[in-house]
Amino acid sequence: MEYAVKVNELYKNFGNIEALKGANFSVSSNEIYGLIGPNGAGKTTTIRILSTLISPSSGTAEIFGINVVKNPEKIRSIISYLPEDAGAYQYLSGEEYVRFIAGFYAKNKNELETMVDSAKEISGLKDRLKDRVNGYSKGMKRRLAIARTLMIKPQLAILDEPTVGLDVIQAYHIRRIIKEFTQKMGVTVLLSSHNMLEVEYLCDKVALINEGIVITEGTPLEIKTKYDSDNLEQAFMEATQLG
Repeated sequence: MEYAVKVNELYKNFGNIEALKGANFSVSSNEIYGLIGPNGAGKTTTIRILSTLISPSSGTAEIFGINVVKNPEKIRSIISYLPEDAGAYQYLSGEEYVRFIAGFYAKNKNELETMVDSAKEISGLKDRLKDRVNGYSKGMKRRLAIARTLMIKPQLAILDEPTVGLDVIQAYHIRRIIKEFTQKMGVTVLLSSHNMLEVEYLCDKVALINEGIVITEGTPLEIKTKYDSDNLEQAFMEATQLG
């Protein structure tokens, strides 16, 4: 079986710090997969390795059967990555920004216009797309960033803390966008989050990671059942014996 993502015995050291200590997990095609754990658990390190931004110390990581270390250019052609601190060009309008980004991916004018139209639909910003980005709220900027990540219809969208720092209303909109449009477009999603209750709603399958080790993975129901817990937050506490 070919997985969308396959991580095997992944280690990453930063000097004397072991950020990953043999992480293992797999993501199936067309699912939303959550890598969840507290700050410093190894989520972002894992995502940066998969996005070809950094290399592992040892172990392997593959995306649709392609090794991320051996074929980084091929990986970059099939993924889209949204970092936690993603921004946009402040003095462009929202539409100008997505059109600029689409220009790097579109093979012709028709494809570019299709991407821009997709970004408009995904963001839900409507007439505000004509305004400069420097006048957007944090939630609006995040919706624009999600739109430019998904509009190219990557095989894998990698989202690092997609709702971090947003209020309840804006976080709700981002979750809805991710759930609705990835299913509609047939995009596989790997996202990281420390918000376990949010991930329980959003993800088909999750992995609990702590101190660089994946403790367990499965559907939210499987993990809650395994640890006799009412929610993933409680399951995490039981799994790490912190409860």
